[in-house]
Amino acid sequence: MLDRTIHHNAVAASPTQDAYHGFYRAFDFLNAELFGGKLPDTMITMQRSRRSRGYFSSERFDHRRSADVVDEIALNPCTFIARPDKEIISTLLHEMVHLWQFHFGKPSRRGYHNKQWAEKMEGFGLMPSHTGEVGGKKTGQQMTHYIINGGAYDTKWKALLKSGYTLDYQDRQPIRPQEPRKLKVRYACPTCSIHVWGKPDLHIACVACSTRMR
Repeated sequence: MLDRTIHHNAVAASPTQDAYHGFYRAFDFLNAELFGGKLPDTMITMQRSRRSRGYFSSERFDHRRSADVVDEIALNPCTFIARPDKEIISTLLHEMVHLWQFHFGKPSRRGYHNKQWAEKMEGFGLMPSHTGEVGGKKTGQQMTHYIINGGAYDTKWKALLKSGYTLDYQDRQPIRPQEPRKLKVRYACPTCSIHVWGKPDLHIACVACSTRMR
């Protein structure tokens, strides 16, 4: 395991160091406690997204001066707002299970959460659910989870929290839901070849043919 200790000399750690040190501290702790330290090192980033709290991308980065290739775990800082640290780090663990499956298991097609992934999640105390609630489907394309009270993650989190762990930064703007695309329809004149696009339920006609367009 790499030594990620931030050495505070005369200059205080920057916001970047503070933010990412928090992610890597949790990653190293969970790697040691739940994965036996077997997970390879990975690049942890913050990426804004309207669709997810985080994602795993295998073999995402090349080293510019060596043959090293590393995976990426991205966390969405917009989703940190109004969520406790425990839930945010559970998203990190969710993506760490994808990292484990890529290197040691059998991942499914891109984006799909299969039975092996679901069983690993549940064993670590995160219940897969496509709704995030009790009774949701455990496998599928778009998946989230909820924390199992008394499960492995719940127990390990208490130990991490007791050590003084905190996450200190989040995005200032919450995610706004995407506005639905405005539907447009193609209207054509039944007599000639002219056509136009417009909103549904328009009453328009072809002037040249004096015919209502359909």
